[in-house]
Amino acid sequence: MHMKVRRNFRIFALIVAFGLALPGVARAQDAAAGERVFMQCRACHQIGPTARNLVGPQLNGIFGRRAGSVDGFNYSDAYKALDKVWDEGNFSTYIQNPRVATPGTRMVFGGIKDETQISNLIAYLKQFGADGQRH
Repeated sequence: MHMKVRRNFRIFALIVAFGLALPGVARAQDAAAGERVFMQCRACHQIGPTARNLVGPQLNGIFGRRAGSVDGFNYSDAYKALDKVWDEGNFSTYIQNPRVATPGTRMVFGGIKDETQISNLIAYLKQFGADGQRH
């Protein structure tokens, strides 16, 4: 019986260690929590059917969209020179520290460091198509 307990403990320890070695792989995204994270962005960005450009461009349909391509927004030279299509990976890197990720950007936001908040923000933003409608 003692050997069986030790074996089960080893299996449990391996499962825990494996889970810790892969942070964020199975992280669930929470769009409602992401909407709260977006409150940090609202001073400069809008999203939704009535969204318009403010200090920053509107964010409808951001994922799959070419960076620096929102009509009517006056982008910095740094953005005009980017050859990037927004996806979850490059957005995650960018939003942690925009000025490091895109030197020369006019975006003065200090960034979001918490991976769960970033994941939730992505879930929230992904709800909105290019037309601003939730899908």
